[in-house]
Amino acid sequence: MESVDRYFGISQVGSTVRREIVAGITTFLTMAYIVFVNPSILVQAIPGIFDQTGKVLDQALYNTYYGAFMVATIAGGAIATLIMGLFANYPFALAPGMGLNAYFTYTVCLKLGIPWQLALTAVFIEGLIFVFLTVTGARAFVAKAVPQPVKAATGAGIGLFIALIGMKNAGIVMADPVTAVTLGHLNRPDTLLAIVGFFITVVLFALNVPGSILLGIIFTTIIGATPLFNVTHYQGIIGKIPDISPTFLKLRFDAQTLLSGTFWVVVGTFFFVDFFDTLGTLTGLAEGTGFTKKNGELERGTRAYLADAIGTVVGALFGTSTVTTYIESSTGIAVGGRTGLTAVVVALLMLAMLFFSPLALTVPAAATAPALIFVGVLMVKSLLNIKWDDITDAVPAFVTLTMIPFTYSIANGIALGIITYPIVKTLSGKRKEVHWFTWMLAILFIAYLTFFRE
Repeated sequence: MESVDRYFGISQVGSTVRREIVAGITTFLTMAYIVFVNPSILVQAIPGIFDQTGKVLDQALYNTYYGAFMVATIAGGAIATLIMGLFANYPFALAPGMGLNAYFTYTVCLKLGIPWQLALTAVFIEGLIFVFLTVTGARAFVAKAVPQPVKAATGAGIGLFIALIGMKNAGIVMADPVTAVTLGHLNRPDTLLAIVGFFITVVLFALNVPGSILLGIIFTTIIGATPLFNVTHYQGIIGKIPDISPTFLKLRFDAQTLLSGTFWVVVGTFFFVDFFDTLGTLTGLAEGTGFTKKNGELERGTRAYLADAIGTVVGALFGTSTVTTYIESSTGIAVGGRTGLTAVVVALLMLAMLFFSPLALTVPAAATAPALIFVGVLMVKSLLNIKWDDITDAVPAFVTLTMIPFTYSIANGIALGIITYPIVKTLSGKRKEVHWFTWMLAILFIAYLTFFRE
């Protein structure tokens, strides 16, 4: 243990090996839901598995790709978390990001019609861009160029988007030809189960129960197996590791794709959300550890951002959407996690999940939908960082916030928010608050929405 203490500098920061291990377990419990939720979202991008109502048409194909995406989720998150712990020495855990996985499936693949292999290519390229900007030091410049209200509203808008998807998957809301959207049939067994699961998750979280989201999924799955619902169908607990080959190294490069304006807008959107979500998350978590410098910069910041960026590149190779730092790491920090050993423990627990693929296949959509809705609740608190009494900040934030769920697209919300910000500021006599690069981004987005958007 002495060598472990010395490598991570555990005693130097006033922690202990035992405390770091407990912190790792705590963080894992709060974010382990992603092992179940992420595959359930990504598998919907595979053609031929679902019909238009969301019913599974080919159970064997579903199981094949669900298992592959689960392995990709675990591998991408575990490798990135190990890099964060061993290289950057921070107690931060990483995994495929909520919101970005929704954008990957529902906007890029289903709405824009881009094959999932090309979507993975876009994730891979944005990861390389992130690596380049981090290594060259250009990260600080880009961070200053995007308006703060748009950054804050993006997180909240994604939260609403995720909640909408969760409600749709649960049947709580449904499409309507007259009103566009309406209340679903709440007497359906799977919808009722999802509602019960949501309240279970809320109560567990309110009572500060560690792993409340994961426990909510587990309890909902168990309740779904009762005769009252009969939604959960037991598949087993322990089994062999699923085949990763359906999603591993499936990137696709061709001239038509690389010359497509739509493709590069997708790359840009992945990068924007990943970059600024990471910026806010790492800064907030670092303040909890006391590892920030006097100017607010993160100590070993380049290493931490590099771990995040490399995680995205590796995740895309395995077959998952953007890997990013998880705000749930704050739970481990809250119980004393201060070093990279906490992250290493999380990574090892993730890898152990590879042997529990049958358990993952047992979890019904009605059990993961409440997690999506609840994560949406947690994400909207970024609205507190917006100066609502300044209308020139409030309007761009509001546009970003509402356009993400209302247009069913993170890209549209970000684009319209960035376009609105410099126009409102300039016409209100506050043009000095607008970074010149913000104008460049706004012009590029105007051109895309006017001439290139399909």
